[in-house]
Amino acid sequence: MSHLRRIRLRLFLTGTIVLLSSALWAAEGVIYRSPDASGEFCHLKFPAIREDTLWTNRPVLKDPSEGDIIDFYGPCNHDPLGRAEVLNQRANARRQRDRIDGETD
Repeated sequence: MSHLRRIRLRLFLTGTIVLLSSALWAAEGVIYRSPDASGEFCHLKFPAIREDTLWTNRPVLKDPSEGDIIDFYGPCNHDPLGRAEVLNQRANARRQRDRIDGETD
């Protein structure tokens, strides 16, 4: 009986660790990370920020299944929800809106 308990406890702990590690990875938002030889610069892929949250204090990444993926080359510590990325995506959204507005005139 105690042997069965140990097996169940190990399975439970293993499952918990797997779930927590995948949750932490998902919370970061990075889908793909490939550092260069120096380890200072990376090729990152992560979902774009949802446009309805882009101008809020708490931006949220889109679901990766939507296919709106940012292909980024730069520092490995780049934050997909950091200030620099938010400002970049805001500027892109403005340019896209201006381009669409210019086509309708």
